[in-house]
Amino acid sequence: MLRANNYNPDVLTCLANLSSDEVFTPPQLANQILDLLPKEIWIDKNVRFLDPVSKSGVFLREIAKRLDRGLEKIIPSKQKRINHIFGNQLYGLAISELTAMLSRRSVYCSKKANGKYSVCESFNDLWGNILFNRIEHVWEDGRCVFCGANREEYDRGVELETHAYQFIHTNKTEEIFKMRFDVIVGNPPYQLNDKGGMGTSAIPLYQLFVEQAKKMRPRFLSMIIPSRWFAGGKGLDDFRNNMLKDNRISTIVDYFDSTECFPGVDISGGICYFLWERNKASNNCKVVSVRNGQISAMNRPLLEKNNDSFIRFNEAISIIRKIRVKKELCIDQIISPRRPFGFDSLVKIKVKPFIDSVKIYSYPSNGYIAKNEIARNVEWISKHKVYIAKAYGERGSFPYLVLAKPFLDEGRSCCSETYLVVGPFESGIQAKNAMVYIKSRFFRFLVLLKKNTQNAPRGVYAFVPVQDFTEPWTDEKLFKKYRLTKKEIAFIEAMVRPMELSNE
Repeated sequence: MLRANNYNPDVLTCLANLSSDEVFTPPQLANQILDLLPKEIWIDKNVRFLDPVSKSGVFLREIAKRLDRGLEKIIPSKQKRINHIFGNQLYGLAISELTAMLSRRSVYCSKKANGKYSVCESFNDLWGNILFNRIEHVWEDGRCVFCGANREEYDRGVELETHAYQFIHTNKTEEIFKMRFDVIVGNPPYQLNDKGGMGTSAIPLYQLFVEQAKKMRPRFLSMIIPSRWFAGGKGLDDFRNNMLKDNRISTIVDYFDSTECFPGVDISGGICYFLWERNKASNNCKVVSVRNGQISAMNRPLLEKNNDSFIRFNEAISIIRKIRVKKELCIDQIISPRRPFGFDSLVKIKVKPFIDSVKIYSYPSNGYIAKNEIARNVEWISKHKVYIAKAYGERGSFPYLVLAKPFLDEGRSCCSETYLVVGPFESGIQAKNAMVYIKSRFFRFLVLLKKNTQNAPRGVYAFVPVQDFTEPWTDEKLFKKYRLTKKEIAFIEAMVRPMELSNE
């Protein structure tokens, strides 16, 4: 079927993303976020809005549409209304010179705010209320004191982007526009590549934008950010603690799979957006979970009693509560930390055994190492134990496997940081029963609640209770022990696939 000749697609639905770290917000998603704001805000001509990380200008454009409709009776003249909205209510900080021009083009219909084709007649300069100022990092001991960027990577000439974003590279954000804002909304850059140290890694940035926005004390704050902060991690532990204890967060919408939010953009750990309300009184938060096309919503505290991390699935709350009633030791207490025997992944090993050698499990291959090279937990070498990979990633494989298959040691063994140790145990029977327990859906489901990325350190096992490993544990036996309902069992089985039937 041919489209009508007057078909005019929204160009902002067609933009390619800058990267998986700087993602353009589709108009539909921008409007879902704006829907969280109270309706009366769109009929108030005194409300000021700020997008501190404008890329395409989509938030400011969609806000302008809503204000144009809402203020029609208050300011009947179309042109006067437009002049007022753009001149007095909408403000933006672009993340680059290019996105500044793109944002002005989207909002003012002209890359020059005072240009011939600009819909606003009140500007006397090129940039209007959408600014971009090139900012330099402030270096101290090879790192930026504001964002932590590595000087070797980001100390650049004027011909290259610095990625020193104005909003977070100042202690006086209120002086940028010299005013206060009622609403701050945006989609910040997520991270910076960091080539310092051992190989390429990434420094999270999005939490800095949220924290800076809070310092400005708007009435409302909404940003879309990676969900990795739910469980903390590199540079995020303090941010997680502050967010989860902040009772001003009234709504969180969480996408377990980022492609359901940003089509074609795979962000490890998923994506979420939230609404923060300065004057919120209730301790509960509306948690909306989007998973494989299914949506659930529940009003609940961000932190369950005696928990230090966010449980992202509403359906899991009742399961966790039933487990916690028994007050059992959690299995993270019998799982080793990283590098259980002191070896990193670059440990040098020999292919064949030799006198007083110990088998070492590592990646990409196993081998042998001298016993006197083992730096810690030497007493574990001859004990019964289970090994499990410290990292396991899967993309688009719903329902999830969650963990790599555990395996038993073959006696007199150790491992590099590729694996963690479960145990050790007094007997081979106990070790075998523990391995079977790890393979259960019940066990791996509880790990899934804390495992937001491929990394699986000891902390992701904190919800899993220890069992009596003198006897074997099946899912049926575990479901019965914790009195799970058919609905709760069905949810676990929908989320986690059987390990024994997997070819992985």
